[in-house]
Order: sequence, then C-alpha cells, then structure tokens
Amino acid sequence: MTKVTMPRFRSKFEKRLALALERAGVSFGYETERIGYLKQHHYTPDFVLENGVMLEAKGRFLASDRAKHLLVKKQHPEMDIRFVFMRASNTLTKRSKTTYGDWCDKHGFLWCENSIPRSWFD
Repeated sequence: MTKVTMPRFRSKFEKRLALALERAGVSFGYETERIGYLKQHHYTPDFVLENGVMLEAKGRFLASDRAKHLLVKKQHPEMDIRFVFMRASNTLTKRSKTTYGDWCDKHGFLWCENSIPRSWFD
C-alpha cells in the first residue's frame, strides 16, 4: 500500500486544515488551480501634452510604479507614455545593474533625463 505524501504547505495553519480534511475523509487538492483576476485602478499621468504624449516625472521608480506602467501599456497600447527621470542612471534596486533607462528601453518606453526634449512637444 502506498502512502500519499502531503504537499508542502505555506503555513502551519494550512497544514493543520489539510490534516483535518484528511481525517474527515474529504478529498481535496492543495493549490491545484490558478485563477486570474483584474483589479480596477486608474492611472493619472503627470502631464498630458497637446499632441497626446503623456509624461511621467520620476525621482524614484518603484517596483509598484513599474508594474503599473506595464499593465497600463498592455491594456492601452495606443497611449504614448514617456518618462522624465531626475537621474536615469539610478538602478532599480541596490543589487540590480539595471538602470531606470535600461528598464524603459527593455519595455519600449521613451525616456529622458532632467529636461524634456523639444521634439517631444513640437
């Protein structure tokens, strides 16, 4: 007779519940499904130029900002969002070698440092 091995649980509480279900003779799966969902948010660009270009002024470029902009770009590919960084050579984290500018290049965002190029609003 083979013994079913218990999965690795994320907490002692989950393990306790699984053992209770097992003792009660209940069949169950643990983290066997993945369900996507969307959370409704609003993006407010810092500046919107007459030509429709949206400018985002950034001193710090947090992980939450980066995630937000990837979602906005994915859901609204028609929007032209560009970044104006105080210092584009800052790295994403202390341990990262990726700069703010590198991140924009990788994800298809135009960016500049300190001042807005005239070509962006001419």
